[in-house]
Amino acid sequence: MTKHDILKHDIKDIGLAEKGRLKIEWASREMPVLKSIADRFSKEKPLKGMSVVACLHVTTETASLMETLKAGGAELALCASNPLSTQDDVAASLVKNSEISVFAIKGEDTETYYQHMKRALSIGPQITMDDGADVVSTLHKDERSLLKGVIGGTEETTTGVIRLRAMAADGALEYPIIAVNDAYTKHLFDNRYGTGQSTLDGIIRSTNRLIAGSVFVVSGYGWCGKGVAMRAKGHGARVIITEIDPLKAIEATMDGYEVMPIRDTLKIGDMFVTATGDINVISRECFELMKDGAIVCNTGHFNVEIDIEGLDKISKKRRIMRDYVEEHTLENGKRIYLIGGGRIVNLAAAEGHPSAVMDMSFANQALCAEYIVNNAKRLDKKVYGVPEEIDKEIARLKLEAMGIKIDTLTPQQEKYLRSWEMGT
Repeated sequence: MTKHDILKHDIKDIGLAEKGRLKIEWASREMPVLKSIADRFSKEKPLKGMSVVACLHVTTETASLMETLKAGGAELALCASNPLSTQDDVAASLVKNSEISVFAIKGEDTETYYQHMKRALSIGPQITMDDGADVVSTLHKDERSLLKGVIGGTEETTTGVIRLRAMAADGALEYPIIAVNDAYTKHLFDNRYGTGQSTLDGIIRSTNRLIAGSVFVVSGYGWCGKGVAMRAKGHGARVIITEIDPLKAIEATMDGYEVMPIRDTLKIGDMFVTATGDINVISRECFELMKDGAIVCNTGHFNVEIDIEGLDKISKKRRIMRDYVEEHTLENGKRIYLIGGGRIVNLAAAEGHPSAVMDMSFANQALCAEYIVNNAKRLDKKVYGVPEEIDKEIARLKLEAMGIKIDTLTPQQEKYLRSWEMGT
């Protein structure tokens, strides 16, 4: 009997482990910051004796994070943060080669998704890592007996941070959370460049449609929406932004995009991407006004941005046209194409963000876990930003790995910035 036979896990096929191992190795070549942290962790063991439950997309990049945390001495259990985001070969490799408990199968139903989460939580977490706040929510609603052992957690994405801040405002949050998403080395790069590239990758892989010349509608002009719009424009699309925030709307206008209400885009849009974090951005009524052949997808964390139930109700026929592309024929005869069941398209229909950008995001996760261990006793039950020194250290390490050097202040310049007496 091998070690992976007795390790707690629920994955698709352990036989996929070798394929997964090679993919993890390939991704890790572009993650030098995380590697440098792993090297230090393996010597210092800052997470020794800590149990960490991670609810993240089970990808090659996540595997490198898990191996880094294990090098630091943590006991780990990993489950998926989205039913369609798991790479089954990566899950297999983590179990067989890294001896990490994984509970994730690509395409698992909602019931299995939450069963997997609860199995991961059964190790008794002291630190949680979330991508969407489902683990925190489950702990607070269904597994409250486990809360007493938790000293802190991290949150990876915008949607999760919004949920956790709402919990904190209501006085419902029972332990401190660090909003990794808000780090400059996360949202400025992961959300913009990672989401931008991987969303277009998911659309192109699943549809094989030409982006150039199309009318490409992006709902939401946050960092993710900015990235998607930038890459669609780069492919030659006519990009239209829909927004509810006047500041973001004027920014999109000055960035050179058309801005209009979503209703005005429906009869002209060829492709629609939601990136808002809110519910029913594309509603049942929107589908009825779209032109025949419109392609719809979501790059926000949850599939609630698209009214899938409403779409199903007005569809007289549904069929799978290609992998991850479902054709909905409406009562009026129009056809709407939904990618990835409305789940996050870059992971449902592709492989997620490139590893080079996730290097910084997951470096934040690793260093924030260490920070929680060292500072748990003085943290209150609220949502914190990533400490500035961690953010800057990750940026420094990334620049160093890229062979880029920057200037430093002279003593005279430092004195000038500290003073108020010196004028013109």
